[in-house]
Amino acid sequence: MAKQRVRFTFSSDLVKEPIIYRLGRDFDVVTNIRRADVRTDVGWVVLELEGSEEDIQQGLAWVSDTGVRVDPIAGDVIEG
Repeated sequence: MAKQRVRFTFSSDLVKEPIIYRLGRDFDVVTNIRRADVRTDVGWVVLELEGSEEDIQQGLAWVSDTGVRVDPIAGDVIEG
């Protein structure tokens, strides 16, 4: 199992869409929300993803294609 930490940034038209739910359901990726700030006009979420490397990469490509900005994160965002 591979693990990856990412930050998703949502624009106002995507804030209400179930992007994280669909990532987990459609791509067999376990999502663990580490931090988030979601408002009506913008939002961001820091996620830890777990699954096969291929599933994670395909899922992230889909998320990016929806218009969500995807940025990789190094290190543990909670512990340091």
